Amino acid sequence: MNLVDMNIVDRRLKSIAEEMGIVLMKTSYSTIFNEGRDFTCGVADESCELLASADFQPAQVGGMPLVVSSIIKEIPLSEMDEGDVMIHNDPFRGGMHTPEHTLIKPVFFEGEFFGFSVAIGHIAEVGGMVPGGFPGEATEVYQEGLRVPPVKIQARGKDVEPVWKIMLANHRTPRQNHGDFRALISAVNRGESRILELIREYGPDRYREICNDLKDYAERRMRAEIASIPDGVYSFEDYMEDDGVTDQAYKIAVDVYVSQDKIVADFSRTDNQSRGPINAVLSVAWSATYNAILHLTDPQIPRNSGAFRPIKIVAPPGKLVNADFPAAEVGGNTETHIRICHTVVGALGQAIPERAFAPDGGTHSNFLFGATDERTGNYAVCYDFTGAGWGGRPVADGHNATNCINGNSRMNPVEVFETRFPWRIESLGLIPGSGGDGEYRGGLGVNKVLTCLSDDMEVSFMSDRQKIAPWGIGGGGEGQNGSVLIRRNSSPDFVTACEDSNKTSASKFNRIGFRKGDQISISSPGGGGYGDPQDRSAEHRARDKDEGWV
Repeated sequence: MNLVDMNIVDRRLKSIAEEMGIVLMKTSYSTIFNEGRDFTCGVADESCELLASADFQPAQVGGMPLVVSSIIKEIPLSEMDEGDVMIHNDPFRGGMHTPEHTLIKPVFFEGEFFGFSVAIGHIAEVGGMVPGGFPGEATEVYQEGLRVPPVKIQARGKDVEPVWKIMLANHRTPRQNHGDFRALISAVNRGESRILELIREYGPDRYREICNDLKDYAERRMRAEIASIPDGVYSFEDYMEDDGVTDQAYKIAVDVYVSQDKIVADFSRTDNQSRGPINAVLSVAWSATYNAILHLTDPQIPRNSGAFRPIKIVAPPGKLVNADFPAAEVGGNTETHIRICHTVVGALGQAIPERAFAPDGGTHSNFLFGATDERTGNYAVCYDFTGAGWGGRPVADGHNATNCINGNSRMNPVEVFETRFPWRIESLGLIPGSGGDGEYRGGLGVNKVLTCLSDDMEVSFMSDRQKIAPWGIGGGGEGQNGSVLIRRNSSPDFVTACEDSNKTSASKFNRIGFRKGDQISISSPGGGGYGDPQDRSAEHRARDKDEGWV
């Protein structure tokens, strides 16, 4: 094994994935891609194992090998040709949740197969019962949008027209989606060309040898990290506060077994799947567990399938973390993924408190809407999210207004949002005091107030942490809960969706009509605090006060 070549190839592969993401961002139509960056790009080998990914969406990284392998189970390599591009978004065929579409392109060098160029992107409008495809009250996956099984969207470089027609006929914004799918295809095309350059440079045999060494190296590094954790069984529980359909909390429980250089995360004590759309599928349980452990281990370990080998997940079918078809599941990879991560961190934090951190706000405050924009006459759909406070850490306060642990996305700039959509943002700012107190306090959540500029606006919402606050660690305080409130043009008061529209949940609801002048106020939670508040230095206390954090 040549460490120099291996490290160079590792950086080159990651750079390829980053370049794919830049192409995707720059050529896309929707704000969820070109502003929010809700996508991930990567390189997989001929065994469907992940070789590298870029630092975009962590929620999609750990599940990528399962998604790719599920595609080739239905479209075997013998049926793939140069120039083919496959698409897939079915959560019950190895996908993660309905909006996330995976595109893969096989890489052939001189007729020999070498792996895949992969791009996963959250399409902002996928049909279903609400604009934006995030129905907070869905009870089955059929209500959440069009599911596309593994099929070719391009064959030998040419569009497969019937597939395009079926997909775009089931989306409310076909022009925007057409542009976003073209951007995803551009990304995998760029990945293919860069991978071929690398193979030409090193030669086919040497390239394969280095990639295999790289996975083995990542495995050894991860095993060494796990070996430094005291052996034992570490248990933790957390809750999703409701499912949008019933006013019932759902427990996520994990027992983490650490033995020498291996980890088993067992979710058998987790509650059964819900009626509403907070269920996670198996790829989400995998990805969330990997996500948590990657946050607790050396960040220099290469992010490839080798690093996942020492980690096993037990997630029995029918549980909230591995729901059976046809469960509603769109919130699983967006909201429940976060809670799975935090539960694993809470368990391992008992063994390695010096590496653990308090949970972030634990929700993306998913704000979905659709309306005809009177300024253009076009129908506009958006999936928007709001940053939350991150939890305190052993060495520093949590960050303010940051996307949660399973995302690396950015909030839409006010100017872009108001230009693209019929809303006016009246205010946007941090919420003083929303982070949990501690030796290192939690980061602050965000409040934004928007005024509707359309008479036919349809709003849906999905969030959590409005009842059960982000917990502190090591004596740290809880973060402040979030909220979503509605004020009608004819009323002076903001009220919950339960009060306004007789909804079961104040945090997860469907299709509330808005007219011009109506307002919505979205507040994201703050992060939990780390450590005893009495240990916070006088200097930090003074800065908190001077800068308005408290």
